[in-house]
Amino acid sequence: MSQASLRLLDGGMGRELQRIGAPFRQPEWSALALIEAPEFVLQAHRAFIAAGARIVTTNSYAVVPFHIGDERFAEQGRTLAERAGRLARQAASESRAPVTVAGSLPPALGSYRPDLFDHQRSVAIHRQLIAGLQAHVDVWLAETQSSIAEVRAVVEALGAEPKPLWLSFTLLDEVGKAPRLRSSESVADAMRVAVELGATAVLFNCSQPEVMAAALAAARSVIHSLGQTIELGVYANAFPPVSTQATANSTLLDIRQDLGPEAYLHWARSWVAAGAGIVGGCCGIGPEHIAQLHLHLLPQNEVVGV
Repeated sequence: MSQASLRLLDGGMGRELQRIGAPFRQPEWSALALIEAPEFVLQAHRAFIAAGARIVTTNSYAVVPFHIGDERFAEQGRTLAERAGRLARQAASESRAPVTVAGSLPPALGSYRPDLFDHQRSVAIHRQLIAGLQAHVDVWLAETQSSIAEVRAVVEALGAEPKPLWLSFTLLDEVGKAPRLRSSESVADAMRVAVELGATAVLFNCSQPEVMAAALAAARSVIHSLGQTIELGVYANAFPPVSTQATANSTLLDIRQDLGPEAYLHWARSWVAAGAGIVGGCCGIGPEHIAQLHLHLLPQNEVVGV
């Protein structure tokens, strides 16, 4: 993957909202600012774009019953998703450089917990999010998907929606082992399903940097064997290894002290060398990290700022 074709994704919205003083607590997570103080969401989008991100992700990840409750989701889910899409589009429209808006479709029933999956409930939740987001987004990003079943539910919910589909899987934090989704399904099997479902990009996110290169290698092998052209990407988190019984965002996990901007750049270089065409950050990766990627990974004549 040449540096000229590399695209930068934004970083972790939840921890950036917390850092800049937005309303922030569990269980609402990043949805709380969307509900109470959406100006902070716009501020965070602008900061990532100013740092060099050319793909911004809607702040719809926590707009699910797991975070905001069943009653609030039933009453406000579509409206909050629409607000998330509108804020991302506003920030993108203000940029001097073209910015893609990716519509975040999260695991509907709890991150990192494929054992809690229910197909029909997931499809219903995603349909609400899609209805709110669809007027504002350029691509669909089903992110932090722990299992093949989760992505199949997303695709059913999307139906004939024509925008490109990006699938992003979260991995077991098993360094030195064959890469697996948190469901224990192999990356190779997930890639074959991604091809079957018509994904135009496959990414790996919300896992440790140390496991990403192996996932890219497995993905590239499948793409080559099938004669396909699918873009690959990575946006790692800054968490320590997470228990297989954990539910993401059920507590405020610690942020690693060894993943500052320069250290994250080191990992990003390895992903680009392994074939990643999209690179950004997940939880704990802020605008300062994206700025380092922009400075060192992109051509010097690339337009900066908003």
